[in-house]
Amino acid sequence: MQTATSIQVDNGVNVAALLGAREALAQAPEAARFTWRARCDWVNGTHSHATIDSYHGLGEEQRHKTRFTFDADHPEVFASEDHGPTPVEYVLVGLASCLTAGIAAVAQHRDIQLRSVVATLEGSMDIQGILGMDSDVRNGFEDVRVRFEIDADATREEIEALVAQSQKRSAVYDLLTNPTNVTVSVA
Repeated sequence: MQTATSIQVDNGVNVAALLGAREALAQAPEAARFTWRARCDWVNGTHSHATIDSYHGLGEEQRHKTRFTFDADHPEVFASEDHGPTPVEYVLVGLASCLTAGIAAVAQHRDIQLRSVVATLEGSMDIQGILGMDSDVRNGFEDVRVRFEIDADATREEIEALVAQSQKRSAVYDLLTNPTNVTVSVA
């Protein structure tokens, strides 16, 4: 019979590298300042095409291994062509991905083997705001609900603690729950 300490946990997260990076950044906190970038080109109607390929971090320019591209649009019920997810759906994807990655990292660090993690998200919105029908209606989400189904070698309390720690450290959760300064300009 194997004990919990003899089981090798592998959730695909290199925790030693993450902890090493954290320790190195503690010695050079200026390197922890990152600037993420995205470029978005209008295609037609409400369809746009975004590209992500570089960012600034660790004190210098960095490049992703691959250039990532995303199409965004609105569904036909908005008199659009439906060439891609809506921008608010990308926000839900960002939140789900950030929280899920956090769960994997925390589980690895806590020696909890994951078998599956499924996040289901819903965001409620009254579109009277974005359509300019009612200036008292908010343009964005009224609320967002995240539900996890997690199968792991852990108790319910340990799984709830994984989710809580992921939520505590999630950049996207922070973006959605705290004010962020956004500056828009025209060149």
